[in-house]
Amino acid sequence: MATMLGPKNPSSSVCWCLSWRLPSAENRTLLGADRADKVRELCARDHAPGVLAYLGDDVVGWAGIAPRTELHPIEHSRRIPHVDELPVWSLWCMRVRPGYRKRGITAALIEGAVDYAHDQGAPAVEGYPVDNRGERVDQTMAFVGTRAMFERAGFSWVADTRSVSGGIPRIVMRRMLR
Repeated sequence: MATMLGPKNPSSSVCWCLSWRLPSAENRTLLGADRADKVRELCARDHAPGVLAYLGDDVVGWAGIAPRTELHPIEHSRRIPHVDELPVWSLWCMRVRPGYRKRGITAALIEGAVDYAHDQGAPAVEGYPVDNRGERVDQTMAFVGTRAMFERAGFSWVADTRSVSGGIPRIVMRRMLR
């Protein structure tokens, strides 16, 4: 996890994929190594906070996957609607290490995340990708994936999000598992 999410300098305060998992007040109070400690705590639970992709012995990718109810900012979002009462799992973050991009790793991450959620009993997985209509997406927005990535992985559009003005719209896509 540290290879994919951790900073080069352990005292730096980087996301560690906690920004979409924790209430904003808690997220703001975790600084430096405390963020790594929180990830260790998440890894010690019955279900993992996400999945890693390997190429040989090298960690090359990460996908955050969890029950939506555990993702405070998504669960309580005014922008990302609840489509129904189904206890979906959310796939909200994907990262591929530089030097390994454009090799199909994102597709493998999505499939691995879906398989993991299925194994944990999830009835469906949702993603919240940008609907970029084939146009290039800035790296700062690419972590959520694109509509085309999710469509190739068998997801279908289920709702629009309430977009931020001027930004590329995001949508809610879902893949039923049972």
